[in-house]
Amino acid sequence: MTDARTGWAEVADRVYQRRYDPYDVSVTVVAGADGLMVVDTRCSLAEARELRGHLRQISAAPVRWVVNTHDHFDHVWGNAEFAAPRQTPPARFFGSAEMVAAMRGADDDPDMVTLKKALAAESEDWRAKLAELEQHVPENIVQGGHDLDLGDGRVVRMRQVGRGHTGGDLVLHVPDADVLLMGDLLEESGDPCFGPDSFPLDWAATLDAALALAGPATRFVPGHGASTDASFVTSQRDALAAVAATCRSLHAAGVPLDEALKTGDWPYDREHLEHAIKRAYLHLSA
Repeated sequence: MTDARTGWAEVADRVYQRRYDPYDVSVTVVAGADGLMVVDTRCSLAEARELRGHLRQISAAPVRWVVNTHDHFDHVWGNAEFAAPRQTPPARFFGSAEMVAAMRGADDDPDMVTLKKALAAESEDWRAKLAELEQHVPENIVQGGHDLDLGDGRVVRMRQVGRGHTGGDLVLHVPDADVLLMGDLLEESGDPCFGPDSFPLDWAATLDAALALAGPATRFVPGHGASTDASFVTSQRDALAAVAATCRSLHAAGVPLDEALKTGDWPYDREHLEHAIKRAYLHLSA
């Protein structure tokens, strides 16, 4: 239950989630004996500064670690607030090899250029946020998995269980709290987001792999929305499998890409599926 005074919800033992506008993005904090782990850092340095103040509502302990679940801007553009010179000593940053590569190549990515132009056109507030934008790329690269001890034996297991929302999604398992932090592999407050870097044919199997880490009472924290349980994850997995199966069926039947969206029987609104079908057809044709 969310504390009305602070906005933080303790979703499991010493694991705290707060949902932030814009985009209803989740920030999760895992408290250990040696400090705090912050999972994802919001959309800007200004938002991360606000987050830093909110962390004091949980604990006066230092932020020792930052983990990015994937490379999208709403999860990483606040990173530099927890790095030197804004924080000393700086936090240690972790991310998958794929997300690190994506962040390093962001300046040359046409989609990123388009996104920044769109955000700048939205408001003066966004123009100010973009003016001070400073990318901080994780220096600790997770390839497959990494276990991190937060003190007194509290271990966070970072795992790549497959591709889905991106090619480098990380899931964080905190066994002693029986909680899985899912990033945008799971969304509760809206449909799963299929972007131009998504893997719709793989996504359901990736959720199966995440579910294999869980027990009957495990809590799942999505990248957007409220924490939930395995039954919700299974339901979303089934819908993602239906998207993949429909794409495979239409492709095998020779339905052209520009006809597929209006032809298929889809579990989600068609307006959210254009990238899903394009990516599925691309991978099937390859």
